[in-house]
Amino acid sequence: MQLGTTHLNPSERQRRLTQSLCLYCGDPGHALPVCPIRPPRPMVSTIFSFLPHMKSLTTHGTLTTARTSVTVVALLDSGSAANFVSGTLCRQLGLRTKATATPYQIQCITGKPVSCRRVHHSAGPVLLQVGLLHVEETTFLVLEESTADIILGHPWLEQHNPILSWSTGEVLKWGDTCFLGCFPHLPAPHSSTPIPLPVQATSIKSPLVNQPLRIPTCYAPFSDVFCPKRAFKLPPHRPWDCAIDLLPGEPVPRGRIYPLSVPEEKAMEEYVKEALAQGYIRPSTSPAAPSFFFVAKKDGGLRPCIDYRALNRITVKFRYPLPLVPAALEHLRGATIFTKLDLRSAYNLIQIREGDEWKTAFITPTGHYEYLVMPYGLANAPSVFQDFIHKVLREFLHRCVLVYIDDILIYSRSLAEHRQHVAEVLGCLREFQLFLKAEKCSFHQPSVQFLGYNISSSGIQMDEGKITAVRDWPAPATVKELQRFLGFANFYRRFISNYSSIADPLTNLLRNKPKSLL
Repeated sequence: MQLGTTHLNPSERQRRLTQSLCLYCGDPGHALPVCPIRPPRPMVSTIFSFLPHMKSLTTHGTLTTARTSVTVVALLDSGSAANFVSGTLCRQLGLRTKATATPYQIQCITGKPVSCRRVHHSAGPVLLQVGLLHVEETTFLVLEESTADIILGHPWLEQHNPILSWSTGEVLKWGDTCFLGCFPHLPAPHSSTPIPLPVQATSIKSPLVNQPLRIPTCYAPFSDVFCPKRAFKLPPHRPWDCAIDLLPGEPVPRGRIYPLSVPEEKAMEEYVKEALAQGYIRPSTSPAAPSFFFVAKKDGGLRPCIDYRALNRITVKFRYPLPLVPAALEHLRGATIFTKLDLRSAYNLIQIREGDEWKTAFITPTGHYEYLVMPYGLANAPSVFQDFIHKVLREFLHRCVLVYIDDILIYSRSLAEHRQHVAEVLGCLREFQLFLKAEKCSFHQPSVQFLGYNISSSGIQMDEGKITAVRDWPAPATVKELQRFLGFANFYRRFISNYSSIADPLTNLLRNKPKSLL
């Protein structure tokens, strides 16, 4: 007799059915669902829209894999004890699934199990983007009969703690942890104005909208190299850590606290909070204290800056050379296909040499901190990073790779050769825990814009945008304006026959260091 199992051979199963015996234990007097010795199945409660006149609270999100990206409708369900993805969507995206340790029985609002809704597999991890800002890596249980693309249940709501406006259908505020882990790739918010995320009361049926992704399918095994969340963590110490050696006898640089506007104070608080959580900075007792301030970006945002000018004046310079771009471009002869890669958070991929952290200290109106990673603004930062990335990609240099600080160009003579080159470079970046901005990468292109040049199989040409800028440049009225114009135009002198003769009338105006052009 088979005891304690529902996997019965046909003859035993028929015998128990004929004699009205329990299919689990074989005893009379009860059926399998209420067997007293049968271990309870794991239950995952969930609540679906169950009244015809009611609408579900939903939001639009994006699920991204290395192969593709789709826009989905996500049902926000505080009564669900787990996050679910529909079986149909799971297969469409080609998500990796694995069997759960034990099947889950779905339980409805009445507390009774829904026998047709059992969950046997989980899927992921996969990148989930909600709105324009909120990005995370998450795992789902696969629900075959779900009418929603995905269900974001109580665990998701508890983790992100969104504050919803039930009257307007917006997320008024995300939880504090979201600014540390879910969109660290964006500048910290510098306004107290809530960031609205439309959350509409709609039906949960919506067609999937395919969105082209920049990453070709053949590089799916390297999807982790493009994961933004993995990029924002403290890098390991390496032999190429940024050393800051000071000239002997020089005083420690000090700055002053700059007054900040209310939006700048908010941005500063978020920047410090985020950098502390990532491990990029720590509280400091250093005697050094350069100033912290903001400069405006072209998009209206704020870029944090630290005044390291005094530190740079007393720093022993590291003279590793940056590539001569015109000479480096000569190696592209014969190439017909190009891929351009952009490193994410480039300088922050290098740690400060242990013991030198105090030299990077800076002050804010509310604290004193020092960097553990290489910040922007250090005199040696470009050379240190160029040395580092050259060592990382040394085996590919002048063979199929041109790299200038955080810009990487891969070039090949054929598509088959190119795919092999790109895969090798991605594997190398993964080995050194370097990550890329997928949104700024271009794959398998016949021509690319790189370092101000238009590069193709036909050769190297000037960037049309820069030609237009020179053509439309307003007439210089001061010495500084003239110097600025000549410096910009000089970038393309190799393309202009007799450039020196053409520019000579202007350069003559700068002889003897005049104070004005009049």
